[in-house]
Amino acid sequence: MQTILVDPYPREMKLIFTPKKLQLLKKNYQLINVPNRNKQNFYEKNIDKADFIIGQPDLPSSLLVKAKKLKAIFNVESNFMDNMDYEYCFANNIYVLSTAPVFAQTVAEMAVGFTFSLKRDIHQAHLDFIKGQEKYGLEGNKSSSLLKNNQIGFIGYGDLAKNLHPLLKPYTNNFLVYDPWLSEKQLTDWGTSPSSLSKIFKDCDVIYILATITTKNQNMIDHKLLNLMKENACLLILSRASVINFHDLIKTIRKKNIKVATDVFPEEPVKKNDPIRKEKNILFSAHRAGALTEVFYEMGEIVFEDLQLLSKGLPPRLCRKAELETVKSLRSKPVDVN
Repeated sequence: MQTILVDPYPREMKLIFTPKKLQLLKKNYQLINVPNRNKQNFYEKNIDKADFIIGQPDLPSSLLVKAKKLKAIFNVESNFMDNMDYEYCFANNIYVLSTAPVFAQTVAEMAVGFTFSLKRDIHQAHLDFIKGQEKYGLEGNKSSSLLKNNQIGFIGYGDLAKNLHPLLKPYTNNFLVYDPWLSEKQLTDWGTSPSSLSKIFKDCDVIYILATITTKNQNMIDHKLLNLMKENACLLILSRASVINFHDLIKTIRKKNIKVATDVFPEEPVKKNDPIRKEKNILFSAHRAGALTEVFYEMGEIVFEDLQLLSKGLPPRLCRKAELETVKSLRSKPVDVN
């Protein structure tokens, strides 16, 4: 029986696996739970037993060299982090896998909801009604507009954008994309137009921030780009907050009439006295877009299915594989709250 070291923090196994699937996992594999304390010492003594690891522990080459049986590491936090020797893993045929694909559909659906709320001022009209300040008919739609035939901009075209794109196609065929990790032919074949950042911010009616954080794009979206946005244009921040300079964002929305929705923040949880809470032109969501029980259970499903394939000597098919050329550039901040 093959052995799995179980170290999913901040996730929990009962969050990721249904009771039935967890029972099946225990039936097919020997599970060894990693303690919360003295982890380094535990791995020193036990990593040689591991065929698989569920979790994203710190794994320098000094530990990995002892992992003679290790076939794969399942990162269930879902963001590749700069905490293991990826080159050693690649050189020794150890898969490093992420469960990030499970979040694409749920975040994409939330993005559509945000879009319509921004375009039609749904959230603001709701608040106005509660306060007894509602405006009826055309009077309540002074800053509203249709999504039909809008120019859409995607900053990043990974799993999330690939799920969001078809949800928006009934309304428009005008999609611009900035993604330096993809070829122009790929983007064209997928029905989008490769573009520069400045063109997207200047020309697009709705802009989605969907890029992962890297060593090269932190605070990439600053006042220079934000000031290019058209009046009443919409900006939706759905991936990593560090891609955008939030200080510049707040300054821009105070002087320019743009609409913003964000599901992520530079520091989470956001402090009670953070000045961003007073900004009326932002639709706020507390990092909720991907967090659904059924989505976490899907995470367990793809981990289990890829475990089964790997156990048969086959490559994993459902989790995202780390790529040597890009993984060392990723700088996602780990989540603390499920």
